[in-house]
Amino acid sequence: MPKGYIIGHIRVTDPEGYPEYVQKDTPILEAHGARFIVRGGRSETPEGEEMGRHVVIEFDSYEKAREAYFDPEYQAVADIRRACAESTIILVEGAE
Repeated sequence: MPKGYIIGHIRVTDPEGYPEYVQKDTPILEAHGARFIVRGGRSETPEGEEMGRHVVIEFDSYEKAREAYFDPEYQAVADIRRACAESTIILVEGAE
């Protein structure tokens, strides 16, 4: 079965408020089996719009990724991210 991923491209607009989101989202996502593959770090954007921060979270399946993202507890915490950043969040199934 292919893995599932949540991919985030994020432009932080409130660097003082954003760490609260990171602190609170981690235990919720990890309870769904999340493994953080990429979480910030050095990057460059040779094509397209630069967002500044990139996150790749792996789950055992696409369905598990969806469950994590749509968990009401996570969505409440995601409101912090929405207030502190512009984001594109993608749910995607990996290759087999």
